[in-house]
This record gives sequence, C-alpha cells and structure tokens, in this order.
Amino acid sequence: MNYWIIILGIVLLLFMYIGATYNKLVSLRNRVKDQWAQIDVLLKRRNDLIPNLVETVKGYTKHEGETLEAVVNARNKAVSAPTKEAEIEASGELTQALGRLFALTEAYPDLKANTNFMDLQSNLKETEDKISYARQFYNDVVLKYRNKLEMFPSNIVAKMFAFKEEAFFEASEKEKEVPKVQF
Repeated sequence: MNYWIIILGIVLLLFMYIGATYNKLVSLRNRVKDQWAQIDVLLKRRNDLIPNLVETVKGYTKHEGETLEAVVNARNKAVSAPTKEAEIEASGELTQALGRLFALTEAYPDLKANTNFMDLQSNLKETEDKISYARQFYNDVVLKYRNKLEMFPSNIVAKMFAFKEEAFFEASEKEKEVPKVQF
C-alpha cells in the first residue's frame, strides 16, 4: 500500500513539473511574440517616415537618385517581407541605405538647414534608436526561450509539445559594412 502512495506521489510530481515547464515555455514563447510585435510597430513607424524624408531630400539632391532609389527599394522590401526572417534581413538593408542617405546631408548645406528634413531626420533617428533597443530586448527574450528549449530536462517537455526555435535579430554582413558615399 505504501508503494502505491510513493508511486502516485512521484507521478503527481512529474505531472506538476511537466505542467510548470509547459507553462513557462508558453510564457516565453508569448514574450518572444510580444517583443517581435513591438519591433514590428517601430519598423512600421520607420517605414511610414521614409517616404516623407525621401521626398524632402529629392527637392535638394537632384542627382542622388541612386541613393534615394536604394532607400525606397529597401523600404518596399521591408514592408512586403513575408516572414520574420525576411523582415530582419530587409530591415538591415534599410538601415544601411538610410546611413548612406544621412551621409549625403554633408554635401548639401541647404538640406541640413531645412526644418522639415531636420524634423524627419530626428524622428527617424529616434525611431532607429528605439528599434535598436527593441532588437536587443527581443534577442534577450529569444535567448531565454532558446535556453529553456535546449536545456535538460525542459528540452524533453519542449520536444513533447513541439515548441520551435525563434530566430535572433542579427545584423547582416551588409549592415556591418560602413556606408560608402561618393560625391
């Protein structure tokens, strides 16, 4: 009779552990999704600001079409990215194109003095900073989630319930390069 109580106690503890681990994994997965949604909001804000910035710059830089076209193409690619991974890659390309665009302002003193441009640039810089912080926080949450997925014994529960890995928000090789601007 005592053996049955011990066995029942062990089984009950096992189910409690599985339940607690499952709930923790769900919580972490939902935090990852929430943090991605926060990044998505900031990326949308950036994508909304870019057309206004490009139009302002067009008025001052008639012969810088290639740089402006690169910004517009990168923005369009970011807006239409079908997956999170594609959006991460497109965001890196857009960041690099914006770097080249902002480097152009050195060649156009009138543009640097334009209030609309300065406001747009300030808003975009603020948004870029927020995106940077949100990426960092997202990656921290993804790390916690991945650790829980991979570490023993929670990895057993993760496999039982088919939890999937999430991608880190990593800078692409293009994004790591210094923007090249030629006048």
